[in-house]
Amino acid sequence: MRKKPIIIGVTGGSAGGKTSVSKAILANFKDQKIAMIQHDSYYKDQSHLTFEERVSTNYDHPLAFDTDLMIEHINELIAGRPVDIPIYDYTQHTRSEKTYRQEPQDVFIVEGILVLEDKRLRDLMDIKLFVDTDDDIRIIRRIKRDMQERGRSLDSVIDQYASVVKPMYHQFIEPTKRYADIIIPEGASNVVAIDLINTKIATILE
Repeated sequence: MRKKPIIIGVTGGSAGGKTSVSKAILANFKDQKIAMIQHDSYYKDQSHLTFEERVSTNYDHPLAFDTDLMIEHINELIAGRPVDIPIYDYTQHTRSEKTYRQEPQDVFIVEGILVLEDKRLRDLMDIKLFVDTDDDIRIIRRIKRDMQERGRSLDSVIDQYASVVKPMYHQFIEPTKRYADIIIPEGASNVVAIDLINTKIATILE
C-alpha cells in the first residue's frame, strides 16, 4: 500500500522568510522525493480584465487565489496522481498559458502567505509552520527585494506596503498563527527550529 505523502504548510508575512525556511528543509532532504508547491502559482486567471484592473488587484487577499484548484491538486498528489500546476506571469498580472507537471512525492512543502487561512487546506497538512518576523524587518527586506528584483520604485513599494500588505497581514495572515504547530521567529536563521522540523520529518519518513 502506498504511503500518504507528508504535507507541510509554511506561512507568515510577505518577505518574512517563508521561502528561506522551505528551502532549508528541501536542502536537508535532497535524497528524498520532496517538492515545494507555492500558493502564488494559484493566483486567479485575470485575462478577462484590463491591464489596469489587473494591476490594482489586491494580491494579499484570500479572494486573489484559486485555492479550490490548489486543494484539488494536493488531493490528486496524495492519491498518487501527477498534476499540472499553473505558472503565473507577474509581468502581465495574470496566469500564463504554461503549466508545469508535478509528480507525486513523499513530502510536499505548501508555501504561501495564506496557506493556513482555508480550513480545507489546513486539514490536508501534517505539520503547520508560521514564520514570525518583525514588521520592520519585513518592510526592509521587501523594499530591497522589490527594488532589486522587480524594478519597483521606493515610493511604490512603501505605498503598497502601507495601503495593502500591512492591513492584509493583520486581517488575514497573523490570525492564522493560532493554527500553527510551530512558530519560527526570524525564519531560516533560526537553526534550532529548522533542525527540530527536519528531525520530525526524518522520523515520519522512517
